[in-house]
Amino acid sequence: MKNTIIYVIAVIAATGGLLFGFDTGVISGAIPFFQKDFGLDNSMVELVTSAGLVGAILGALFCGKITDILGRKVVILASAVIFTIGALWSGFAPSIEQLIIVRLFLGIAIGVSSFAVPLYIAEISPANKRGSLVSMFQLMITIGVLASYLSDLMFADEGDMSCWRPMFYIGVVPALILLIGMAFMPESPRWLISRCRDEEGKSVLARIEGNEAMEDSYKTIKNELIKSEKDKSGIKELMKPWLRNAVIIGVGIMFFQQFVGINTVIYYSPKIFLMAGFDGAVSAIWAAVGVGVVNLLFTIVSVYFVDRLGRRKLYFTGLTGIFVSLLLLGICFTHFSYLGEMGKWLSIILVFVYVAFYAISIGPLGWLIISEVFPQKVRGLGSSLGSLSVWVFNTVVTFTFFKIVKAFTVEGTEIYLDGENLGNPAGAFWFYAIVALAAIIWGYFYVPETKGVTLEKIEEYWRKGGKPRHLR
Repeated sequence: MKNTIIYVIAVIAATGGLLFGFDTGVISGAIPFFQKDFGLDNSMVELVTSAGLVGAILGALFCGKITDILGRKVVILASAVIFTIGALWSGFAPSIEQLIIVRLFLGIAIGVSSFAVPLYIAEISPANKRGSLVSMFQLMITIGVLASYLSDLMFADEGDMSCWRPMFYIGVVPALILLIGMAFMPESPRWLISRCRDEEGKSVLARIEGNEAMEDSYKTIKNELIKSEKDKSGIKELMKPWLRNAVIIGVGIMFFQQFVGINTVIYYSPKIFLMAGFDGAVSAIWAAVGVGVVNLLFTIVSVYFVDRLGRRKLYFTGLTGIFVSLLLLGICFTHFSYLGEMGKWLSIILVFVYVAFYAISIGPLGWLIISEVFPQKVRGLGSSLGSLSVWVFNTVVTFTFFKIVKAFTVEGTEIYLDGENLGNPAGAFWFYAIVALAAIIWGYFYVPETKGVTLEKIEEYWRKGGKPRHLR
């Protein structure tokens, strides 16, 4: 019974990830239509896309401390309200200026949910199930991305440039599911105990772990809170020497999660497939749906293996595959004119391979690890720092993609679409491959193996000055 309750709570909360994925992915299929509807160039498209990311930065920046004060559940409910209003406003937006403003507004909810949801799930999960349960957040992100692609495909109509509006409206449905579902979910027991609401915390622990295990978990949580009584919960606490590795891990893993270029594929996959030779926006969206399916299937693989094989094995397997697939993708686009029809299909296969390796490794592992490595006193603040980092890096990658494509295009390899010189993405893919290689080297020293280790033991390990790669 208690296992059922844990999974129900995790799935409901992880709907925040579905909304994150939906609002991240829906823009990709809408771009070709609102770009023509409003008469925008690529620079303006980058601005619309980046507005959501700036909002996510604001959400992650200002809500970490609030999450530690008001609780995980309240903040997730607030994000659900923003998602609901934002979905309706996006579809209604009468001008490009309003669309930019509402993407900024929605971004706040994405930023908040991106750290509050995995943090909440980590704190309600037993240690032996924490990896797979927190990874549900990434799984829901991939379901959200796929749902957004299917929504784009359902409403896409090359004879009606306003067809992008219902693509956004459909986001109201999962927003209401999160809002209603979370209203009936318990607060994090670790947060309750940290706020001296011990009886409420013990009651939640009993529901999710059983009465026998509850007492041991309660004593462990209480002991760690007593040890940290002298610790403050502000940003200065994160700067203390004993937490230096946790901060490096939280920021570093999110840097590499973004700078291997995944969101260029999520946001701009229809554009990339148009570059590869697909005819028309609808056929390019079909190819993007394939990206969503691969992302979903291999995230399920990661959820299954993360508590069996562990974090480090998945990390190195995935990053090696990302490095190789990006190298080959660059070669494919370099010889685009010679490969012809075969190049079109080879490029989509390599994109699928790249997404598959990302989905089993650094995609879910980034969110999982930042929810594990920070101590209770600053876990909300630390997780928001990791989330803030991901959105800053995401914004940089997204806003610079077309610029990097143009800057690294070798003369004579340019790709033209409707008379427009799009450059060639080969150099950009090689740049991301170099980053993937750096991620492998960095990961050897800094990716911890947290499989089966309680959050309290991880905190104790940092206090003793342990090195990340030796954590077991």
